[in-house]
Amino acid sequence: MRKPLYLKFVLGYLLFAVVSFLFIATASARMTYLHCLDKKADELRDMAIRISESCSGFYKGSTDGYDDFFQPLTQLALFSDTRIWFIDPEGTLAYDSAGILTDTTVEDFDPNDTDSPYRTGTFYDTLTEKSVSVSAAITGNFQTYGYVVVHQPLSQISRISDGMLIPIYLTFLVIFAISLIILVIFRYCVAQPLKAITQGAKEYAAGNLKYTVKVDSDDEMGYLADTLNFMAHELNNSEEYQKKFIANVSHDFRSPLTSIKGYLEAMADGVIPPENQEKYLRIVISETERLNKLTQGLLSLNSLDRANLHLDKSDFDINTIIKSTCETFEGICGQKGITFDLTFPDVTTMVCADMGKIQQVLYNLVDNAIKFSPENSSIAIQVSEKNDKVFVSVKDFGVGIPKENLKKIWTRFFKSDESRGKDKRGTGLGLSIVREIIQAHQETIDVISTEGAGTEFIFRLPKAL
Repeated sequence: MRKPLYLKFVLGYLLFAVVSFLFIATASARMTYLHCLDKKADELRDMAIRISESCSGFYKGSTDGYDDFFQPLTQLALFSDTRIWFIDPEGTLAYDSAGILTDTTVEDFDPNDTDSPYRTGTFYDTLTEKSVSVSAAITGNFQTYGYVVVHQPLSQISRISDGMLIPIYLTFLVIFAISLIILVIFRYCVAQPLKAITQGAKEYAAGNLKYTVKVDSDDEMGYLADTLNFMAHELNNSEEYQKKFIANVSHDFRSPLTSIKGYLEAMADGVIPPENQEKYLRIVISETERLNKLTQGLLSLNSLDRANLHLDKSDFDINTIIKSTCETFEGICGQKGITFDLTFPDVTTMVCADMGKIQQVLYNLVDNAIKFSPENSSIAIQVSEKNDKVFVSVKDFGVGIPKENLKKIWTRFFKSDESRGKDKRGTGLGLSIVREIIQAHQETIDVISTEGAGTEFIFRLPKAL
């Protein structure tokens, strides 16, 4: 079973706390004890040296007659919680500040061993309590008359060391408490948002794209949650769009197929007499052309939707393309009495673009303008230049587009009521294809329309260098 991230952090934190405490209680305690021992040994050595220097002028191995000197040493030993000895070179204890072992011989006493900084233990098995012992030689007239040895119980060193560890333990507890607060903050700022985001990812994977990840924060977690919510919203819209797309495709294919099937069955069954069959065959051909146009539009959109769309850019004269496109519509324009009013800034206007796709843009815009233009009207196509851009305008003087429909005209399969009522040739894909092509060129296309006055589409292209 997978453990939650927060639980892993808690376990890791507790393990860290235990290891830290054990380190402080062992390694740190040992280092502190040794530090205190070294420091105390230095203090005791300074004391022993001062005492040996103060008595080197009169001490010759005997303490007789020098009670006035040794009395203050007894007070000093009591005050400093130490024990002061005078030992002659043979190891006989001449003076003991505690007054216990005077005239006692220290067995195996080695004067040469006094060169070490200090020694710990019972000092040649003469003390009842383990102590730290430091010695200094008493010299005079180039002779060594004895040694001053200062002892202090190791229990005193331990108490000092323990006293130094108390602030360390308190500091550890304070850090532990602060880190607990950080851990709680981590839970609310990281662990819980991650849990919510993970739950959201599971919901999205299960197909619930309406699920909302609720993370109210202004940090990276909140940004990630907002990004996931936006992604889910877009995916949901995409799914809804796909459903609507399929429904529209099905509808637009079903209508002409139903008409074709109905007319053909009627002719096959003899319902339509032979003398009227030519009329209905033309209707069938018209519906077939409509299906072909719809199929071509879908294929065009599919190719434009590809992320790796390749544009075969070249320099060409946009004026020539506009003229050839208008010539394509001479037949239908002649039937409706529609004329073209072409305005060019010069004899040639060179642009850099994909000529085939721009020709498709012009074809769709002109076809759209003819469809909404009344009989005996005109369509104005104007080319202008500004800086390094060329602007192309296609304007009709027809019914115009309602204001509420202006943003919808780029939607695939969208048809205004006027389009459905007056002209059944439209597929609702022309303007979508136009926008996709212009955007593929990283340019823009705008529309200006007034109901009853007409519609103008303006797109721009880069000027050829």
